[in-house]
Formats: sequence, structure tokens, C-alpha cells
Amino acid sequence: MKIQLRAFARYRDLLGFETLQWDFPEPTTLADLLLNPQLAALPKEALLAVNQSFAAKETILADGDEVALMPPVSGG
Repeated sequence: MKIQLRAFARYRDLLGFETLQWDFPEPTTLADLLLNPQLAALPKEALLAVNQSFAAKETILADGDEVALMPPVSGG
């Protein structure tokens, strides 16, 4: 199954990519995906989204899903 990863804001530089496509066995969860050594630098507080909706690490991914990796935001 193919998953598209998108890194936003400072995570682009931190991880070294903006968009990346990976092949994974099925079933795969967000937690499984985050175990990949290429994502080791990703902070634990990263916001995760699947197909433009925020998602928990237990979310099961499907072929063609887009996973977004976003830094937390704050405002005032």
C-alpha cells in the first residue's frame, strides 16, 4: 500500500522532505509509520492528520492515504 507523507513548516527542514511516498505492508497504523527511522527526528508533540483530518496514532491507514506532519501551533 502507498502512503503519501507531507511535512509542513519547520518539519520540512527537520525531516528533509516536503512530500514523500512510501510503500507499507497492510495494515499499518500511524504509530507503525512513526517507527520508521527516517521520522526519528519528528518531535512527539507533532500534529498528525490523515486525509486532512486530525488523527490519533492508532488510526489505521489505507492505500492512497495522505498523512500530514505538522508542528503544534499557538496563538494569542
